[in-house]
Amino acid sequence: MKPWDGIISEDEQRAYRAAGFGRPSGLGQRPALLIIDVQYRTVGTKPMPFWDSIKEFPTSCGDVGWNAVGNIKKLVDLFRARKWPILYPHVAPKVAHEGGRLAEKVPQIMNIAAHGYNFVEEIAPQPGDILVPKKHPSAFFATALASHLIDLSVDTLIVTGCTTSGCVRGSVVDGFSLNFRVSVPMECVYDRSRVSHAVNLFDMSEKYADVLPLDELLKKLDGLSPRQS
Repeated sequence: MKPWDGIISEDEQRAYRAAGFGRPSGLGQRPALLIIDVQYRTVGTKPMPFWDSIKEFPTSCGDVGWNAVGNIKKLVDLFRARKWPILYPHVAPKVAHEGGRLAEKVPQIMNIAAHGYNFVEEIAPQPGDILVPKKHPSAFFATALASHLIDLSVDTLIVTGCTTSGCVRGSVVDGFSLNFRVSVPMECVYDRSRVSHAVNLFDMSEKYADVLPLDELLKKLDGLSPRQS
């Protein structure tokens, strides 16, 4: 069962099929893993239900974030073993004059404690990984991400992190627009809204990315060759 089953009607899904949407793109030969915004501010410092977690960080997604962390760890382990690149697009700490329009929509983002911007320890960057600080939803907007990917000869993006409806979606659309193959393992992204999570996964699956179970993606990746140094 897919996350959007029971939310997107069967008739609507058939409408996309009839129009020819939803065909898989597959993987290339040179993947990179993007871990977007997996910081304590989006999951809390320990697993807690949503309503408890937001008492610590109002921007936390709670348990669903920690569930994703455990799944992302499987990809991290594979990518490190294969010497494939891992990049961490992340929200940089904001100061008063940098809030922009998002601060008007979500004032709480301007009051995150400093430790909320730390990467979750279980999947934190290691030497050799690439950090991509960003100020906006897409990991590509006004960052050096595309330059890093070109330099690494990447042809495929595995996109993980949060939120499904925000920074993940924005990054997927921009990656697709730049002609990268994009895959989204459905257990490795998260959102505070189940409905928004499901609808955006469906829309990305139909138009911009291969949205598939993590186990299926791991098998596909396992068939690729390790990166040569």
